[in-house]
Amino acid sequence: MDNKSTTTELLAPAGSLEKLKSAIHYGADAIYLAGQRYGLRAKATNFNDDEMVEAVRLAHAEGVRVFVTVNIMAHNEDLLDLPDYLHFLAESKVDALIISDPGIFRLTRQLLPEMKIHISTQANITNYQSALFWQDMGACRINLARELSGVEIAEVCANIQAKVEVFVHGALCISYSGRCMLSHYLTGRDANKGACAHPCRYNYRLEEEKRPGEYFPVEEDERGVYIFNSKDLCLLERLPELLAMGVDSVKIEGRMKGIYYAAGIVRIYRAALDFIKAVQQENSDIVPQMPSAFMDEILKLGSRGYSQNFFNGQAGPDTMLYSGPKVTQDYVPAALVRSDSSSVEVEIEVRNVIRPGDELEYMGQGLANFPFKVQGVRSDQGTPLEQANPGLRIFLIADRPLDWQCHGLIRKVRVVA
Repeated sequence: MDNKSTTTELLAPAGSLEKLKSAIHYGADAIYLAGQRYGLRAKATNFNDDEMVEAVRLAHAEGVRVFVTVNIMAHNEDLLDLPDYLHFLAESKVDALIISDPGIFRLTRQLLPEMKIHISTQANITNYQSALFWQDMGACRINLARELSGVEIAEVCANIQAKVEVFVHGALCISYSGRCMLSHYLTGRDANKGACAHPCRYNYRLEEEKRPGEYFPVEEDERGVYIFNSKDLCLLERLPELLAMGVDSVKIEGRMKGIYYAAGIVRIYRAALDFIKAVQQENSDIVPQMPSAFMDEILKLGSRGYSQNFFNGQAGPDTMLYSGPKVTQDYVPAALVRSDSSSVEVEIEVRNVIRPGDELEYMGQGLANFPFKVQGVRSDQGTPLEQANPGLRIFLIADRPLDWQCHGLIRKVRVVA
């Protein structure tokens, strides 16, 4: 059994090796990811066997832990190849498995008695007796259901020895802790086996059976009504309280999200945890307030709007976004830095069109942002370019030298056509 930690872990998502590298660059303490099977994000890029081995090697070289999701709700057929996969993960030296199905848990305990097991949010743990059950079975960490209030989270922390992990940021399902059958019924894609089609984000209209083509007046706007579309979770401002409760790990959702969002959110929460730690080193009795600069930075990233969900008690209508699938995004990714450099020139991979004269912003570690103007772009053969298109690897010349670091992000203000 793990002892309770004194430093709260920042647990980041990685849907690919590229996202893993940027999450590590921006300060993740641990990464969770999935192989090609048995995880609940089947449509993410995910990791084949060679990539899994490489991911563990890269992370461990930086002192970062790797947890692998094996958290589907398994049917009998899913168990056939599972032993071989579990042995492969052990041989790959992953640090822990994330499991929700009692059958998978039991099989893992039998085959890999030394493997650390974390209980997934999919297990719907809503009280400390449930947490104690899994602790007694040998789980060393419990990820709580997302439907708990702050008071309930504190009660669980006070009553168990296993580590407590809480989702603090990312997409929310309208179902209980992610156990949803809507996708299965509407599209045949089983969310509980990793194939969710996200029908909760669809644009719905109400039509009476005997009046085809006649819509009832339930529209929020001319695009329709998003009756299931929940806002994203954001507990950034409650982070000091969570740490004071004794939460051991704060987890970010986003293996399906782009690198700009996933790494950008990791960057902010790393800065937030460091801020809290610095304040409490001065006075351990203080539960600090988060400065507005942190939320200002989060709002530069794409979302469906934000909610604190059940933290204050019951969630209400304000936790839903009825006007569309997401809110307007003011910034977009421009490029990913591909080399270290301390000059005006740096190698990048373009994610949005870049032209000489563009005003961009390099996202440093912490909350440090460095605006600059593009003086020029050129190919790797030295040919000047009037425009660099997404997917190209080029050299960017800025109007001033910056401390460019590989896997860092560059963004720009979104241009509305």
